[in-house]
Amino acid sequence: MTVDPLVYVARWRVRSYELDHNGHVNNAVYLNYAEQLATEHSERAGFGRAWTEAAGGGWVVHHHDITYHRPAVFDDELELTVRVVRIRGARGIRHTTITRPADAAAIADVRTEWVWVRRTDGRPALVPLVLRRLDPSPRPPAPGRGGPGAGPP
Repeated sequence: MTVDPLVYVARWRVRSYELDHNGHVNNAVYLNYAEQLATEHSERAGFGRAWTEAAGGGWVVHHHDITYHRPAVFDDELELTVRVVRIRGARGIRHTTITRPADAAAIADVRTEWVWVRRTDGRPALVPLVLRRLDPSPRPPAPGRGGPGAGPP
């Protein structure tokens, strides 16, 4: 079964071993959540491990940016939504939102920048065209094509 290649939603419960000494989900666990969700999404959308190997590359994390809104605790059911917000050049950006459906509380936001690398040498390379064509981000207007300060044609 394939899913939308740009958006994926999953729910799961907080497990006891994910907690810190304050009884909250440990901050590093949110990175695990975001990476697990990205992996599930890629596999179900048809762009998982087998596809990346056949394409001669793979994704590596370049940067995570996490905003914590409030803590999650043991047995909270969390809803995680990942959106692909950009696929351009050698990079892809995913935004993961984590909420608690029971009270609609925002728990955390994770923005992850991924880099496509060649399997042969581990160097950054252009993301395969089939993925670049999915890029949902707006493109700036070409010079002279109606952008700010473009003037009359």
